[in-house]
Parts: sequence; structure tokens; C-alpha cells
Amino acid sequence: MPYFKHADSKGPPRVSYLHFYDCSKFSFGIFCLPKSGVIPLHNHPGMTVFSKILFGSMHLKSYDWAKSSPDSNDNALENSDGARLAKINTDAVFDASSETVVLYPENGGNLHCFTALTPCAVLDVLGPPYNHAEGRDCAYYDESPYLGSCGGDGQYSWLKEVPTTFEMTGTQMPRKFVV
Repeated sequence: MPYFKHADSKGPPRVSYLHFYDCSKFSFGIFCLPKSGVIPLHNHPGMTVFSKILFGSMHLKSYDWAKSSPDSNDNALENSDGARLAKINTDAVFDASSETVVLYPENGGNLHCFTALTPCAVLDVLGPPYNHAEGRDCAYYDESPYLGSCGGDGQYSWLKEVPTTFEMTGTQMPRKFVV
């Protein structure tokens, strides 16, 4: 299948998105990731997301914005660089036998990234969908370690919003498409 092939040996494998439906309440589609394909760390502001791996396996790392600092000597939730403190919610491998992952607007790992360990497909349902006019734009982030006065425990990271060069191939599926 062309959705799971490396298109360019010089860059990272290209992720494809099969778009099935959207309306003001929700949208859904399937992400197709070749082995080593990555969907970089991004957010879902004000959205609930259901993700189900249909086949293959992937590493999922997700975060929620920290509500307090783990360091009693420092209450900062934002650093001088403009990065915000986030707590790791999930850092694990998922496959088709895994439960559906649900991300909520304020918890459940609303900021996340995927890395395909094998070719894989993920069904994604977003409610409500991204909408620039309603303040639901996708932002991308770089991660750096949080080192508090105790050296950090690996459960927190600084996330800084960054421009992205992430591109994926999109395909609008016909309305009468049957799976």
C-alpha cells in the first residue's frame, strides 16, 4: 500500500491522512504511518480526541499542562524562554490490542506525539475539530527536560511552541466509502 512506503530516503517517512468526515461537532480520519514515521508533539486545544490503533505498533508520549511545580523551591510554570511546564501523562507503546486512547481538553494527555515502530494506522475522532476562527489551531512543541532543585524525576518537561515543517499527505475519502 502506498500509504506505508518511504517516499524519500533523505527525510523522515511521510505520514498520510485519510479524511473521512467533518462537521462543526466532530471529524474523523485515519493516520497511516510507515515504520519510523512521526507525528510531532502537538496539541488539541479545547478538544476531546479518541485514538484507536487499527494495526501495527507505535510509541505514544503525551503531556498535560502542569497545574503546579513539582519543585517546592520554584513555583514557575513558565520559564524565561517562554516554555511551559508539562507533566508526562503517557510514555508507552500501543498496538491494535490496546484500549482506545482518550484525550480530554484539560487532561488525559492533550499534547502528544506518535512514533511508528512498525507500519501502523490510527483512527482519530476529534470533537470538536480544529477551527482557527474558534481558537482551535494546532500548535507544535519542542521538549526539553525539567531540572528542578532536586535534579528532576523525568515526569516533567518544558514544552516550547515552535514553527513546524511537519507535512503529511492528505486524501479526502469519497462520502460513500465503505470500510
